[in-house]
Amino acid sequence: MKRYFFLACMAGLLSSDLLAQAPETAKPNIIFILADDLGYGDVGFNGQKYIKTPNIDQLAKEGMIFSQFYAGTSVCAPSRSSLLSGQHTGHTYIRGNKSVEPEGQQPIADSVVTLAEVLKKAGYSTGAFGKWGLGPVGSEGDPNKQGFDKFYGYNCQGLAHRYYPDHLWNNSEKITLKGNQDLLHNKEYAPDIIQKNALSFIDAKNGKEPFFLFLPYILPHAELVVPDDSIFQYYKGKFNEKPFKGADYGPNAKKEGYASQEYPLAAFAAMVARLDLYVGQVLEKLKEKGLDKNTLVIFTSDNGPHVEGGADPVFFNSSGGFRGVKRDLYEGGVREPFAARWPGVIKPGSKSDYIGAFWDILPTFAELAQAKAPGNIDGISFTDALYGKNTQKKHDYLYWEFHEQGGRQAVRQGNWKAVRLKAAGNPDAPVELYDLSKDPGETKNVASEFAQKAKELGRIMNQAHVSSAIFPFGNMASN
Repeated sequence: MKRYFFLACMAGLLSSDLLAQAPETAKPNIIFILADDLGYGDVGFNGQKYIKTPNIDQLAKEGMIFSQFYAGTSVCAPSRSSLLSGQHTGHTYIRGNKSVEPEGQQPIADSVVTLAEVLKKAGYSTGAFGKWGLGPVGSEGDPNKQGFDKFYGYNCQGLAHRYYPDHLWNNSEKITLKGNQDLLHNKEYAPDIIQKNALSFIDAKNGKEPFFLFLPYILPHAELVVPDDSIFQYYKGKFNEKPFKGADYGPNAKKEGYASQEYPLAAFAAMVARLDLYVGQVLEKLKEKGLDKNTLVIFTSDNGPHVEGGADPVFFNSSGGFRGVKRDLYEGGVREPFAARWPGVIKPGSKSDYIGAFWDILPTFAELAQAKAPGNIDGISFTDALYGKNTQKKHDYLYWEFHEQGGRQAVRQGNWKAVRLKAAGNPDAPVELYDLSKDPGETKNVASEFAQKAKELGRIMNQAHVSSAIFPFGNMASN
């Protein structure tokens, strides 16, 4: 009798423990925070020594850090297209940064089923605040036509080079920033305005209807400009500065350009710190509204660190010890800081070595929303990894391509990483091969030593790339 009582008690304890780890049956709110040009090593939880990121680090501490998660590619628009479409850059509709007149980028097609459309169909209210870059206002790529109920920010990523622009967009309404007119003045800092609207989006939620909040912030993309407030003052004088001379605000200012900066290192640090402040405000707003417990928050970046506008990724070790920066398909160009927090579901202080990429986000969020993902995607759901289960499905390989500088391709398969340069129209270009388990910095090309593996990954590159009439594999504009 005692034996049966003991077993019953143990069963009860085990079931209680499992219930404590299981997600709530209600569909979770989802917030996806996307930094712009933030490197793997630019945050404290990945070893940043000069810049304080307490809120981002706390998010990571209270959740799970993914050490091997990748962007869609190494520049803005195609990386975001990969994120929203669930397809890698050999398949996704937008393959490069291609501007269109009078303002915006090549629109993502109406035929593409986006992450926002999947969640909206599942009953989510959807909002995006920040930088779009996937189609002008009124085009088929307009965020309001791609599943977002609300958009506020920069439609055009070219204009997002300026932190004091003369206008932003509230859905289809052009919001004139009078304090910045004609780029003669710099009184209204756009990221602060966008953040205010994003917090208002959360403020309007009552917990009855799930929401998806996409926060594609522009920080810390060049230009290196930040308000001269306490955050900037904290970093001034801490570094040996080399002033940057750029295209300044004034009578002859161009809408696209990077302003001069006397303290580029301090400005970059302050911009990352301001991004961290925004993350803290979002987390605090969730707690204030009682939405904290049933909200998954993910923080990451769209590609590796930039070198424009006076930025110095070497000084800050922005690539975290990996080779390459923005526009490279080496690890430093595509491996991103990635942390996920979901109280009561994701184990605090946990880490995952799951090898994933932006095209995994759509099927993961679809599963959490109890929705059906499109059938033509390359991503797989990593919910098992989020729950800490050892049953997580793995990719056979990850693939990237890049359409500037003669074209580049890369494949990761297990610990093997292959990179092909000058790949545009040249499927037989040499393949570099690296063993990331022994050489995470990609310093030793072992293609000659492992010729068969290099050849195999080269074949995968050729198979993974599907030609696009709109984005032929060649040089594209850069943003």
